[in-house]
Amino acid sequence: MSNREHEIYDVVGIGFGPSNLSLAIALEEHGASGLKNEISSLFFERQSSFGWHRNMLLPSTTMQISFLKDLATFRNPTSSFSFIAYLHASGRLSQFVNNQDFFPTRQEFHQYLEWAQARVADRIVYGSEVTSIRRSTGAGPELSDSLLLEVADATGRVGRVVEARNVVISTGLVPSMPEGIERDERVWHSSEFLEKYRRTDPGELRRVAVAGAGQSAAEIARFLYDELPHAEVCAVIPSYGYSVADDTPFANQIFDLGAVDDYYFGTEQTREAFWRYHSNTNYSVVDDEVIRDLYRRSYDDDVRGVKRLEILNLTRVTGVKRAGAETLVSLQEGSDGEVRELDFDLLVCATGYNAMEPTDLLGDLDRHCLRDEAGRYRVERDYRIVTAPEMRCGIYLQGGTEHTHGLTSSLLSNIAVRSGEIVDSVVARRGGRNDGSTVFAEVGGDFS
Repeated sequence: MSNREHEIYDVVGIGFGPSNLSLAIALEEHGASGLKNEISSLFFERQSSFGWHRNMLLPSTTMQISFLKDLATFRNPTSSFSFIAYLHASGRLSQFVNNQDFFPTRQEFHQYLEWAQARVADRIVYGSEVTSIRRSTGAGPELSDSLLLEVADATGRVGRVVEARNVVISTGLVPSMPEGIERDERVWHSSEFLEKYRRTDPGELRRVAVAGAGQSAAEIARFLYDELPHAEVCAVIPSYGYSVADDTPFANQIFDLGAVDDYYFGTEQTREAFWRYHSNTNYSVVDDEVIRDLYRRSYDDDVRGVKRLEILNLTRVTGVKRAGAETLVSLQEGSDGEVRELDFDLLVCATGYNAMEPTDLLGDLDRHCLRDEAGRYRVERDYRIVTAPEMRCGIYLQGGTEHTHGLTSSLLSNIAVRSGEIVDSVVARRGGRNDGSTVFAEVGGDFS
């Protein structure tokens, strides 16, 4: 990437996961609507090509949301970017309907995302990462109407500066490992599972462990059991067995659009009740079908008198030691139980993710962003960080707003509407200016 003349865009995206893809589509359809003040846009993505949870595209795994909760339908039911439009373009609409299933495979949904991003590819720059954001002082030393973004290429060399009046940051979820445990060639996080598995000789895996109580942990345990018929699979679960995800109709109302308002404008007691009663719709839970699949395999083992699938309930991984080719995993049952060491050829930690934290990316800008009593960003209903008066440009968040907007902040369920709300906010705040600029940032996603 070479140095270029000063560039100004209405929208620049940092990262290009499903959230920013949905945002690009909302911008595309806003421009096609014939409304005034068309918003120019550009998105930067540090990956070399589009990809969403590629390392969890396991065979036969399905989405946990309806196909109607796609990139556009809930915002614009007539959108040409809908999953239905993709099926029609692919010649599979009739076959999908005949399948009588609301939940496509994860592989097919990924193909849909790739199809959609190809249609807006002219505004995406892959292999590029925004390394810093700073204020522009074009409006005077005390005011900032725009932001300057430094962009590095794949080698890490900064070769481009982009100016923008608004930034929407969604740098994605960060893989979380058990405390004190580092990843290596035989200790993996679920986010890197398929990539590392494909580089491994399956014959060397005689005893494997999967730590975690959620969907990814259960899916990986099932995959390894089926793929390694010669191996023992040990599921290390901090709870007493896998808990089923509540996807019943009333509980699923937590993902309805109105629930965002109920949470955002609710009292602290209301918000606490959301998490207390409904976190089991998404967090550390597993689809009923996957749980039954694993239990059936365990039962079949008992019938045959073998022990290939071992479930260690109420157990946590507390440490890992490497001794030559051996991986010694320390396991503790309960909070004060005895710690024992077991030898495994592989440990997969499906131990979730930490929320997005944009502080490092914002750098010195962070001091202009207001926080609540708990030290979290104050966020407007339109996902814009509340900033000091000297910051006239906007900083929006896609993700990292669970404390203000509720359970769906990092999930796919509301991305279509959320993207539309951000576009509406950018247009409204921009007013009659025609030379404004906006930046959006996003990396990552979720299965829900």
